[in-house]
Amino acid sequence: MTNTSTQSTIPPTEAESLTGLFDDWFDPIETAVREQVRGFIQALIEDELEATLSRPRYGRLPKSDAAPAAGPGAVGHRHGHRPRSLLGSFGRVEIEVPRARLAEPDGKTSEWRSKVLPAYQRRTRVVDALIAGAYLAGTNTRRVRRAFATLFGGAVGKDVVSRVWRKVQIDWEGWNARSLAEEPIVRLILDGTVVRVRLDGKATAISLLVVIGVRTDGQKVLLAIRSMGGESAEAWRTVLDDLITRGLRRPEFLIVDGAPGLEKAIAAVWDGVPVQRCTVHKLRNLLAHAPERLRAELTDDYNAMMYSASREEILQRRKAFVRKWRVKHWAVANSLEEAGDRLFTFTTLPPMQWRSARTTNAIERLHEEFKRRIKTQTVLPSAETAAMLFWSLLASGQITMRKVDGWQTLALRPVDQPIDLAA
Repeated sequence: MTNTSTQSTIPPTEAESLTGLFDDWFDPIETAVREQVRGFIQALIEDELEATLSRPRYGRLPKSDAAPAAGPGAVGHRHGHRPRSLLGSFGRVEIEVPRARLAEPDGKTSEWRSKVLPAYQRRTRVVDALIAGAYLAGTNTRRVRRAFATLFGGAVGKDVVSRVWRKVQIDWEGWNARSLAEEPIVRLILDGTVVRVRLDGKATAISLLVVIGVRTDGQKVLLAIRSMGGESAEAWRTVLDDLITRGLRRPEFLIVDGAPGLEKAIAAVWDGVPVQRCTVHKLRNLLAHAPERLRAELTDDYNAMMYSASREEILQRRKAFVRKWRVKHWAVANSLEEAGDRLFTFTTLPPMQWRSARTTNAIERLHEEFKRRIKTQTVLPSAETAAMLFWSLLASGQITMRKVDGWQTLALRPVDQPIDLAA
């Protein structure tokens, strides 16, 4: 006869090692605190209602004070409680919110509304900030839900993340419509980047056109970000016209990446404003024209020219660069001359500003950080989401921008003295 036993044949030490991960991570402090949260929230709301009625629960006003004008408190009466569920950093709690009817001057009554816990609020603002922050950090909806499952007891679903994101969208729309008339902008940095979004169910590449302004105190600020089909003149003109419509003053200096469409748009709205072509973008163009064995030498010559200490030295090195590379590899010299005066406009500024005025690096760094945050998502849900996500990274403080180098001399206007480019 076979003896069937349900006893485990695993040794005790081995059985203990098979317990689930986190099963023995009981935290008495955390548990005790969360157990007290429910009572604290209810007491907070009860105190609010008590202050409104000027009397505690089961209390009565003296008959002489029964008239509405007799005391500072509102006239009304309690009538039970309603259950509410609230999700906070302490987890989800079920509370009983007191109810009351308040007398109106016209003789009617209205339902009392708590200001501590507004109607329909199901999450604290801290929770919304945590969810939005995790999403902005590059975590997709599925991973946000998993990350907060333990902290919030699995209460964060895909719909919760979507609702939080819709609240961010309201702020985004207000930011896009804000007036720029009071912004003391003296310089603009303009550039675009390509991202992939889902349009009509297919992954599609679009351009995010970004404009950063520099205030008179040197602080950089994001002025506009618009999702467009490309970087054509018409696309950039749409962005610039919107800035002007919202009151942006005529800038004193512009830094661009050299895109033909952008330069055409600038000429149409701000003709005559000094424009600086990004020296880093131009170096990339030069390297694209040169064979690989010449690129290190080309980079050294170019940097020696651009990072010279004075305007005169830059001019001398520029002439030497063109002579040398016209013989060594004519395509490189032609590419440099294509940029013309705009590659050296920074030399009209005080030398303290040269580092910040030579390139569009301020925007390039934002592009890199943005791409790093969204790399886990591969394809963003929509074009509007891409622009809003870019803005949110700065609006939430996850990305900050410092003042430009040489901001102390921003009050000095550019010298109207074009550099001699004759070779």
